[in-house]
Amino acid sequence: MSFEHLQSFFVFDGYHLQLAFVGLIIILSYWVPRLVSRREPVAAPLLLISAGLVAWLFPEVKPLPDPGEAPVIWEHLSEMAVIVALFGAGMRIDEIGSWQRWRPATRLLVIAMPLTIIAVALLGAGLAGLSLASAILLGAVLAPTDPVLASDVQVGPPHKGGERPVRFALTTEAGLNDGLAFPFVYLALFVAAEGMAPSSWGLEWVGIDVVYKIIVGGLVGWAGGWMLGYVLFHFPRKTALAETGSGVIALAGVFLCYGSSELVEGYGFIAVAVMGFTLRRVEKEHDFHRRLHDFSEAIEHGLTALLLVAFGSVLPVLFADLSWSHIAVALLLILVIRPLAGWLSLMGTGLHRDERLVIAVYGVRGIGSIYYLAYAASEGEIAQMTDLWSIVAIAVLLSTMLHGFTVGLAMDRLHRDVPHDD
Repeated sequence: MSFEHLQSFFVFDGYHLQLAFVGLIIILSYWVPRLVSRREPVAAPLLLISAGLVAWLFPEVKPLPDPGEAPVIWEHLSEMAVIVALFGAGMRIDEIGSWQRWRPATRLLVIAMPLTIIAVALLGAGLAGLSLASAILLGAVLAPTDPVLASDVQVGPPHKGGERPVRFALTTEAGLNDGLAFPFVYLALFVAAEGMAPSSWGLEWVGIDVVYKIIVGGLVGWAGGWMLGYVLFHFPRKTALAETGSGVIALAGVFLCYGSSELVEGYGFIAVAVMGFTLRRVEKEHDFHRRLHDFSEAIEHGLTALLLVAFGSVLPVLFADLSWSHIAVALLLILVIRPLAGWLSLMGTGLHRDERLVIAVYGVRGIGSIYYLAYAASEGEIAQMTDLWSIVAIAVLLSTMLHGFTVGLAMDRLHRDVPHDD
């Protein structure tokens, strides 16, 4: 067979190259860290992003297009990863506990998150030269911590225990603050469309985007959790779905709850987190909860790996207009704003100083920020979107690096110095 015949026989289709490339990269990213450490592969996200950079050299193997040109694709794929992760975060909580147990997470949501939004918005306007709408959007996009990349600081799967104050606070915060950031995204869209004129849109924003959508999202999640629990465990009693072991029920329940909440204009992110938490209260000792969690976690990891490889492949495009002011905003968020806002918000909670420090520092930024920015880009006309993508991209990259390489040591030291009964 001649060389020309071989060329015509082996046709390197771009789609198949993408599949092979992504599969190889994901395997290597989870396998390589095992060569040097027996710890869970906390370096895998960074390796996935770094390996994705290689795809930039070969346009035919880039998994996804530039988010600036096709934000809807990024919006929907990141949306899937976030809602599955939020459901899993709710499923992990074994015990409700007392109000004292929830105080740190409540403080983080009510105090630290608004402080972070304000501080990042001021930095965006003053340091990066963003318009008011773009600055507000930047604050909203970077405020929530990530339920996808922060699994190393969260509580374990159902029935595993280990719900120490630090892990419980970071899990519940990550489970709820994604939905609670949405009102501020809408605030930015209002300002971009109508200017800083609260008299024309303030009542609608407060009544609909702040009050109505949060309440409806919570109610839909609560009702969905109990209804799915009844179908799984109680009806029909002799042939209950919980006995089948089919984990796909988790994904079906997430889609049903999320879609239903969005159809009645509630926040779907809040709904799926509340649904996971509520479902966990039904027959809470049943081992089906662990199967549901493990199945949804596997889907979450798969979507996250694909997203991170794709994210790495578009970093050169997103960094084309990267400036020192963008890097400064990202570093100040990770090293100063979040730690300081978290530390101040946790005053008076009774936590040990080291626990407050770990909770304040480990607010990981990731897939949720990508989703919010892609959502805003597809929903409204936001100026300086190129600058926003640059800042968010460098913030996610730096957070993945700094938090990923230090979280294991920080948690080991905390467990050693501040003993707790699980």
